[in-house]
Amino acid sequence: MPIIGCQCGVCRSNDPKDKRFRSSALIEYGGLTILVDAGPDFRSQMLRQGVRHLDAVLLTHNHKDHTGGLDDLRSLNYTDRRSADIYCEQNVLEDLVREYPYVFSFPKYPGAPEWRIHVIDENPFLAYSSKDAMELVWVRGQGYRFLHPDGSMVSTGDCIDDVVDKADTASMEHSTGGVKIIPVRGMHGNLPVLGFRFGDIAYLTDMKTVPESEFEKLNGLKHLTLNTVGYNPHHSHFSFEETLEMAERIGAEHTWLTHLSHTFPSHEAFCEEIDRACAAKGIRADIHPAFDGLTIE
Repeated sequence: MPIIGCQCGVCRSNDPKDKRFRSSALIEYGGLTILVDAGPDFRSQMLRQGVRHLDAVLLTHNHKDHTGGLDDLRSLNYTDRRSADIYCEQNVLEDLVREYPYVFSFPKYPGAPEWRIHVIDENPFLAYSSKDAMELVWVRGQGYRFLHPDGSMVSTGDCIDDVVDKADTASMEHSTGGVKIIPVRGMHGNLPVLGFRFGDIAYLTDMKTVPESEFEKLNGLKHLTLNTVGYNPHHSHFSFEETLEMAERIGAEHTWLTHLSHTFPSHEAFCEEIDRACAAKGIRADIHPAFDGLTIE
């Protein structure tokens, strides 16, 4: 928000909490800096928050409002001197190959983004610090080279086998430096998507339903983020009532609503409306609308 061309009261609101980029989350967890989704606003979001380093990018699904900013990871290739580690499902990888063919083409165009894809599913996996990866060295006019400990360098285009792998699920209980992340399966209409749990915080967006088998992963949460786009039933997102019911069922200490549309009133009025709706329905959950720049611990 605001929506291009819209003149409604919410889109014309002067409250900064009614100015919203595409949904994304930055997680500091287990010593890692992790981004969930990189939509078309990725560059502006990173600049606004002063982010200078990422260990991992987790993708919930393949829609453009969640993947459209991935090209700008090239800036972190240069400053971090590491390939960007992206964790996603196989179907998402297949779309990335179609949407960003220059990333996966060999020989590689000098300056193309350097990514390392880790294929995941709904099973827990380990993410690692990017400091453990091979260092990138920029050679003007030639592109990136991997720097080996012995000082030798090899073109990233000669390391095709290192571009895609399956995320590490081994030694989950005896990790040597890896950070455990728990994916949560959901359905975005007919599209399978993932949310993620980090310790006692879970981030779920773009879901309409959650399989019964996944609720066990959501026990004992301190903070939960859920999507809701409007009052009326939607084919691929929770409606407002469905979100309230989901928040009550999961029972996190605090629930935050994201992926909001201008269908809802301005931020302050929406806070009051949520309180009234919860009181009327006897919902005990502590629910609030999230906003850009919100920080939780």
